[in-house]
Amino acid sequence: MSKKIIVVEDSNVVQNLLKKILSRLNYEVESAKNGQQLIDMMSNSTYDLILLDINMPVMDGMECAKSIRAMDDAQKDVPIIAITGNAKNYTKKDFKAVGINSVVPKPLDYDFLIEQVKKFASDS
Repeated sequence: MSKKIIVVEDSNVVQNLLKKILSRLNYEVESAKNGQQLIDMMSNSTYDLILLDINMPVMDGMECAKSIRAMDDAQKDVPIIAITGNAKNYTKKDFKAVGINSVVPKPLDYDFLIEQVKKFASDS
């Protein structure tokens, strides 16, 4: 059974690229446009991995990660990989404090992204 990944990204271009790449690697891929949409979707679906943009409307990635880690079910432990163009605005400690497992900076290095996806999707 393939692993289920959700891409949370407000850019349609980045979202569609990630969905194509991950689908070709035989992952089941869903998407959301912001953190609040992801939180809502998690009430009906479970995911093996979350790829989470940091700067999004409605609820940003940092707030979303905090909300996920505060959940009272098994989903609170799902691995989260941040994908962001603003990695330099945060320290590793900032990401760790909200429960983000790894960070892939934009512009995306797809080889590094795939390496991180395989690492965290196989752990779950």
